[in-house]
Amino acid sequence: MRQPPLHGKRADTRHRLVSHALDLFELQGFEGTTVAQIAARARVSEMTFFRYFTSKEMVVLDDPYDPLIAEAVAGQPDTLPPLHRVTRGLRAALTRLDDLADETTRRRVRIVAHSPTLRAGMTRTTAATETAIADRLITDGVPTLPARVAAAVALAALTCALLEWATATPPTSLTDAISVALDTVEGTRHD
Repeated sequence: MRQPPLHGKRADTRHRLVSHALDLFELQGFEGTTVAQIAARARVSEMTFFRYFTSKEMVVLDDPYDPLIAEAVAGQPDTLPPLHRVTRGLRAALTRLDDLADETTRRRVRIVAHSPTLRAGMTRTTAATETAIADRLITDGVPTLPARVAAAVALAALTCALLEWATATPPTSLTDAISVALDTVEGTRHD
């Protein structure tokens, strides 16, 4: 569930925690970094760290976009096949996310790409989005199996696009990576 935006000192503290955590993860690796080290660098207590994040993983895996994505899928015509409804909903949602392609997001995804622990965590957090999308389709009358398959396929493509965007050399555009992935899933991409 999306948290309300933080303001003032709370926003500054959260930003410091994320910034120092990402620096340490890039320097020492995710597995080699402790919450104590992150808190010390950010000049807060470990208890303060846990007021902002339920775990070290959530610094990079926090995904506040589920409701927005489910809403965008629901906004697509129910006459479309389930997969096209999901891919079009994802495209619509992504156009409303101003901060998705920022450097902090790229760093987070790059750290995930290089950590087996975080890759597994990404799969778990993506499952919540997948469930939200499938539930929305099922509520609208799509049979359970096609709804779950459409959600799973589209999110697998989105995950591939995010990982490619974060690790590609030379860098690629997030919009381009997502377009290629979703076009491929829809069968409109031929290269």
